[in-house]
Amino acid sequence: MTSEELKEKVEIALEEIRPFLQSDGGDISLLSIEDDKLVKVQLKGACVGCSVNQMTLKSGVEMTIKKHAPQIEQVVNIDA
Repeated sequence: MTSEELKEKVEIALEEIRPFLQSDGGDISLLSIEDDKLVKVQLKGACVGCSVNQMTLKSGVEMTIKKHAPQIEQVVNIDA
């Protein structure tokens, strides 16, 4: 899989989870994918500073991304 295909799969995963984040007043954007293993995202809106955002990131976002792109090993949030 090319880097472009991988990015597409990650974007599809984010589109899948975005409505849940938006329903709570938040959002997420893809910043980068490094070494085809590490995804850097930025949580926005109500997700910033939310006490459960780490749980959301691991159980929701990372799990959804890995479902679409199994080679991804980790998803991290980069604060603005």
